Amino acid sequence: MKCPFCGYYEDRVTDSRISRDGNEIRRRRECLGCGKRFTTHEFVEEMLPVVVKKDGRREPFDLIKISSGIKKACEKRPISTDSIEAVVENVKHACQEFQGKEIPSRVIGETIMQELQKLDGVAYVRFASVYREFRDVSDFFDELKDILRKKKAELNVHKAQLNVHKAQLNVRKKEKKNNPEE
Repeated sequence: MKCPFCGYYEDRVTDSRISRDGNEIRRRRECLGCGKRFTTHEFVEEMLPVVVKKDGRREPFDLIKISSGIKKACEKRPISTDSIEAVVENVKHACQEFQGKEIPSRVIGETIMQELQKLDGVAYVRFASVYREFRDVSDFFDELKDILRKKKAELNVHKAQLNVHKAQLNVRKKEKKNNPEE
């Protein structure tokens, strides 16, 4: 490692520590040329695919761009910074797991929308309005109708599960009533 003070290339490691999250190693080093100490950080280089835009252009994966879009969608919403960072991490991991050296921007956008839909409906609609290029209010209404339809379907599933549970409880009560010895 090159010394930042004198440029000498030889040093010795005096201390190594793993970060709390386990993703980085901090090393204290002492230059064998000038004797001054400095710190280095080691981490695994992440392999992220190249993004293929709608028009066919290719650009490097930019986590900051993704993060700023998600933050903009979540602006003035009761969403914690930790929740936003978790969404960004989930999107990053999904992109890392994507098979291939290139990933269509459409896949990234859809992944972000799935994460935001789980997190906050308003943030989801905000992001979707930009991503899907809503032209007018009817586009918003169509998206909201779709969200409400999905929520209603989920609610119906939960109601059905609750009814099954109630029926099972009633059967047990009847069995206990008919067989008090158990």
